[in-house]
Amino acid sequence: MRPPWSLDEARFTDLCTRCMDCEQYCPEGIVARGSAGFPEVDFAQGGCTFCGDCVTRCLPGALSVGAMAELPPWDLNLEFTAACLARGGVVCRTCADRCVARAIRFQPHSGGAFLPMLDSGRCTGCGACRAACPVDAVHLYRNPGPDRRGSADQLKRNG
Repeated sequence: MRPPWSLDEARFTDLCTRCMDCEQYCPEGIVARGSAGFPEVDFAQGGCTFCGDCVTRCLPGALSVGAMAELPPWDLNLEFTAACLARGGVVCRTCADRCVARAIRFQPHSGGAFLPMLDSGRCTGCGACRAACPVDAVHLYRNPGPDRRGSADQLKRNG
């Protein structure tokens, strides 16, 4: 997963020089060198606060400053895997406790612990729930479908 406000993958890899300024200036420490040396977000390290420091430090423009006001940082979905402790009958609400947007709630489940439910309309995709989960049962993934990021030229034309 690329840092927030990344352009579409082809345009991102064309523009990104792999300087890793985005990593150096990420106060949360969630940007790291990934495959082929390009920056990726590692939510196991923590959540994104959407401060924008990675974007403003990206001089080549692979992370779009123009998109910050127009688009959410990324289009992510979240799912709770079978490893979720609550699904196994163990009381755990760590993910909800870390969710600043209050997108995760626990609903009663007959015969067991309350189960996590996601309000996708509230979820920002910050990843704090993923980082907090003691059993790695929160999975964040890109929303399938057309990439809404576009190129910097497309953003200028549309904006």
